[in-house]
Amino acid sequence: PQCGQRFQLKQILAMHQKAHSREKHFGCADCGKRFSRKHKLLIHRRIHTGEKPFACSHCGHCFRQKYHLVRHQRIH
Repeated sequence: PQCGQRFQLKQILAMHQKAHSREKHFGCADCGKRFSRKHKLLIHRRIHTGEKPFACSHCGHCFRQKYHLVRHQRIH
């Protein structure tokens, strides 16, 4: 293994090995930007859809990513 991690199931190993790959299999249908992880594509898609699923309970401001909400909440 490249990173030293070991896996009991070949399927999990294969999935993990993609993390070491620079291949970008997931493409945005709107702008063509490509990603190596589906999760990153889903987050990117929010730019095009306008979805902001994370709302501040103090002021109601909404964010595309949870990290941005957590960072914002520090001001309250």
